[in-house]
Amino acid sequence: MIEAVLSMGGLALAAGLGLGFASKKFHVEGDPMAEKLEAALPATNCGNCGFPGCRPYADALVGGAPINLCLPGGNATMEAIAQILGVDPKPVVSDGPKTAMIRENDCIGCTACIKVCPVDAIIGANKQSHTVITSECTGCVACVEPCPVDCIDMIPVQETLYDWRWQKPAGPIAASGSLALN
Repeated sequence: MIEAVLSMGGLALAAGLGLGFASKKFHVEGDPMAEKLEAALPATNCGNCGFPGCRPYADALVGGAPINLCLPGGNATMEAIAQILGVDPKPVVSDGPKTAMIRENDCIGCTACIKVCPVDAIIGANKQSHTVITSECTGCVACVEPCPVDCIDMIPVQETLYDWRWQKPAGPIAASGSLALN
């Protein structure tokens, strides 16, 4: 019995040392710019940008891809990307933020939308109607395509007192403190 424990412990030690050596020997450094860009992206991996996820989009951004393709991130993410890359911001092509809404009377409870939601914003059970947690939905539209009964609509996010923001000034502020007219 002691021989079996010692032999298994020896094998585990040898495997651990081998894996440790391999991780040092075959370590590949990532692109630090791509890592910064990936951290700025919303990590929904929805594919709306045309890339299979946020990391491939970050790699493409380093290669010169357009900076305004991330719909869930919106203008805030685009501005962060522009600042990291040192380029001029371009507005995200969108008609405003949207969220998914499931017509619960039409939902058959197939769970296809739950499986593809990258942020787990859809709740429900098998053969039960589902609903969307609107505060968690990023508007990535990943759930619309797999729905077999087409009961998911993308609706505009209603502006409330809690998410309303002041508009930024249109021009630079002059030294006197008033807005400069162009």
